[in-house]
Amino acid sequence: MSEARFDPVFLHRNHLIDQITCLDEIFDVLDEWPEEKRGLAYDTLLKACRDTASGRFPLSAARENFRRFLKMSGVLEGGPKFERAIGNRNIGNA
Repeated sequence: MSEARFDPVFLHRNHLIDQITCLDEIFDVLDEWPEEKRGLAYDTLLKACRDTASGRFPLSAARENFRRFLKMSGVLEGGPKFERAIGNRNIGNA
């Protein structure tokens, strides 16, 4: 698969915030997605990612579809306050 990276997408997973930056990481999230929560949106995203891996769908579109899927699922992390904190790399007393 391609090693191409994209601007990070942040999601809540296992009480942590994960940063997803490539197609392989999207596949990891999808592989771990609970079977009882899979549906048409999951299947559509998986197909788009497979098409991206084979060069038939743009990586930028797969990233955007993934971001929308996470938002719809309620696990997308974001917003201006969060993005400013991540951009500064100065969170808490770190």
